[in-house]
Amino acid sequence: MEIHTDSQGIALALQWASKGLFITTPNPRVGCVIVKDGRIIGEGFTQPAGQAHAEIQALNDAANRGFDVRGATVYVTLEPCSHFGRTPPCADALVRAGVARVVAAVADPNPLVAGKGVARLRAAGIEVVCGVLENEAREMNIGFMSRMQRGKPWVRMKAAASLDGKTALHNGRSQWITGEAARNDGHWWRARACAVLTGIGTVREDDPQLNVRAVETPRQPRRIVVDSQLEIDPDARILAGGGTWIATASTDPEKGARLRERGAEIILVPNANGKVDLPALMLELGRRQINELHVEAGFKLNGSLIREGCVDELLLYLAPSVLGEARGLFDLPALESLDGRRQLAFHEIKQIGQDLRILARFI
Repeated sequence: MEIHTDSQGIALALQWASKGLFITTPNPRVGCVIVKDGRIIGEGFTQPAGQAHAEIQALNDAANRGFDVRGATVYVTLEPCSHFGRTPPCADALVRAGVARVVAAVADPNPLVAGKGVARLRAAGIEVVCGVLENEAREMNIGFMSRMQRGKPWVRMKAAASLDGKTALHNGRSQWITGEAARNDGHWWRARACAVLTGIGTVREDDPQLNVRAVETPRQPRRIVVDSQLEIDPDARILAGGGTWIATASTDPEKGARLRERGAEIILVPNANGKVDLPALMLELGRRQINELHVEAGFKLNGSLIREGCVDELLLYLAPSVLGEARGLFDLPALESLDGRRQLAFHEIKQIGQDLRILARFI
């Protein structure tokens, strides 16, 4: 394969970036391809936090293959970093390597970079082009972009329902409304998230593990429970293995101590009504470097999150069935006028097995 256009180069770099989909958090997923005279001489993608970024991987790959990168073009899906974090600046490494040209898909919104990487490259006499396949690159790092620009994660709410919008029978039974292919696909979306959030109601009714099982992943997402009064059973499966965060409004020392013994961490974010302040929780998760938050909760918490403006995207799996009188998707107040409805835009519609997957974003 040869690369003759910038779009081809960035498209290939995006393929490399996707290899880091499950592992780079809290860093962005970045791919890099080095091309000389149309020939690919180095490729790489960002490794787990603290390890090499995509540009360093690609430079090392070229060196290991015996190629001279001087005068080459570097295609990278995000502006090269210009600061010392867990690793040295990639922009400096590219300058030292003597590359002639850098094509970046999108500028880095991180205030520590934000154009400084491009400026450093240009100051060294390297030609820089930015904005090739920018939308595709933003989608790859939609959570990182959200955290850097808004201070909070990109929140994706997943639900499975019948065609008449029912998520469970009147007695609470919901296994299984959708087919195996849709359920496995849901695990893929869990795996790419930094954290999975649910509510105490779901924990009490279903005792879920909320981990990734149906797809291979080297990293399990953080698990978070919204539990205003610390009612969770210390033996709940979602606490197994430790590391679960519990967002609460309760300062009960005895309950908190029991949960900490199970390895849980308590996040105190009360609102004026004694419930969890959901917008404040989103900002706290942003401070804790959560890029993408995957919500799998019941209709009450779903409704509260939507009502509080905390949801960016719905991930809905619709089964070709109807359930009649049963539980709905969201607990939202009745409207007197259609003017009060929340509008969404369809982002993607795809058939998964026998079911329909809809990605819709709040406008």
